[in-house]
Amino acid sequence: MKNDVVCTIGNSVIQHGKLNDRVYLMKLSPDDIPVIVMEMIDGIAEKYEYSKSFAKVPGDAADTFAKNGYKIEAVAPELFNGKSDGYFLSKYYSPGREEIEVSCKDEIERILRDTEKIRDTRTPDKDGKDLEIRIAGEEDADALAGLYGQVFESYPFPIHDPGYIRQTMNENIRYFGIWKDDTLLAGSSCETDISGLNVEMTDFAVSPECRGNGYSGLLLEVMENEMKKDGFITSYTIARAAHEPVNRLFARSGYKYCGTLKNNTNICGSFESMNVWYKKID
Repeated sequence: MKNDVVCTIGNSVIQHGKLNDRVYLMKLSPDDIPVIVMEMIDGIAEKYEYSKSFAKVPGDAADTFAKNGYKIEAVAPELFNGKSDGYFLSKYYSPGREEIEVSCKDEIERILRDTEKIRDTRTPDKDGKDLEIRIAGEEDADALAGLYGQVFESYPFPIHDPGYIRQTMNENIRYFGIWKDDTLLAGSSCETDISGLNVEMTDFAVSPECRGNGYSGLLLEVMENEMKKDGFITSYTIARAAHEPVNRLFARSGYKYCGTLKNNTNICGSFESMNVWYKKID
């Protein structure tokens, strides 16, 4: 199946396609309200028969979406410029898309209970001796794409494509990696919103034979330091809700849970619900 496309509608950025079976409003331009809600997004969803629309917007736009059938699924305080809350809203065109299986829902709730007990208790990770931890350059795109292709059966963005990685390196995404003896062991990225001074911590992947060494924690610490140095105020992540390690990673690092996006993302071969975590890093 083809990857979903990212495009500009009006002055806003959206992603849509059959892989995730949704429209995702990634970045809203205030100039597009209310037309983007009432005509553009719903029109695309109807045309392609998607089962969901998903939007990330500042608080002053949330009411417009709510009045047009969107449900608030997560709220990250002071996400935009350290002032305006970030609202994650979804609209379902198919009732089945909104339903989470009972067993999965129970597992998500268990993970959240367990992570609350360990929040902000990060202990020193592997000391990084003999490892090279750095921002990745275009020359690293092939290695990153190979790692992502090895780890993820499916992913909401085409990170298995070196061309996509090189392209986004020159746009708003900064990639990080851990190397030993010129071999890439782990990777991640920061998707930056310069105008909103927030950053999404995402694309964490560790080579299967290297798991359990605390590499994701090492990456997250370096990422936070770099983003703080560049003036970003709030970081957040949209993490696989039923995958315990990634939720533990962010809970231990002082992130706070602020909601669950139902059946939101096609990752590792199926639709998964996603937890939103946030942290002030300024």
